Amino acid sequence: MVVQDRRGGTVAAAVACGTGLMAGLLATAGCSPDGAAADDQVVPGQVAAAVQLRRSAEALVRAGTAKLRTAMETVSGGTRVAIRGAGGYDFASASGQLRVVLPDLKGKPSGGHQPITEILAPGALFMKNRGAGVPADKWVRVDTATLSDGNLVTGGVTDPLAAAELLRGAREVTYQGEERLGGVLVRHYRGTTDLAVAAGVASARSKPALVAAEKGFTTVVVPFDAYVDTAGRLRKLRQRFRFANGVPQGAAVVSTTELYGFGTKVVVRLPDRRDIYTGKIASAPS
Repeated sequence: MVVQDRRGGTVAAAVACGTGLMAGLLATAGCSPDGAAADDQVVPGQVAAAVQLRRSAEALVRAGTAKLRTAMETVSGGTRVAIRGAGGYDFASASGQLRVVLPDLKGKPSGGHQPITEILAPGALFMKNRGAGVPADKWVRVDTATLSDGNLVTGGVTDPLAAAELLRGAREVTYQGEERLGGVLVRHYRGTTDLAVAAGVASARSKPALVAAEKGFTTVVVPFDAYVDTAGRLRKLRQRFRFANGVPQGAAVVSTTELYGFGTKVVVRLPDRRDIYTGKIASAPS
């Protein structure tokens, strides 16, 4: 993995939830997370499985790099939208790059938008082809610690290391059996994770994002399904978030991350300062 830090600048305009892809694409999706309810009783027989999941982030760091596919689906008021991405990630540097495809909301491919390039980096999210008045050759930089969800859902992609670190608060874990993903034998676990606990014990790289999310979510319990290979590495992780959203039913967000091709070379080049857009950012892609 090679990360070339060109010290990109920050966005001068205030960055609010409207900058995020999920908020921009689903008009009814608000910025105030309400979490997902779950029983917080711990069953002693689940301890071994929970311990393995709490260590899954360390297993990924040992693996070095991986290819990834992501999917994020939001349902609110009977409207469903999905954002999908693919790319590579380096767990040692907590950096990755993805090509993100927006949903078809207008009967056009990718909803009438060009695919967005996203760079995930410690403390920052960079987006190119962001739209909403941003020049096509410029990047938008978002400080993830300023987002109410720590960028767990705002960017339409959950950072895979942050997603794994979130499992440090795993509890109520049950073993669902063995399955095969892409020809690889995996163990399927289901449970909930406590965001506050995870934020308290997260690594220095993921802590700011999880602390921000812990403060932003009114309920810190996140249900999940995790698929782990024999080396303890996450192969697939599905996490479920719920937002109050100002409507009785709220909004449900399901984020799925699939990891494969461990050891693949991944090169991430952070944008140069002069390539960072510093103008006004509209609330939604146009």
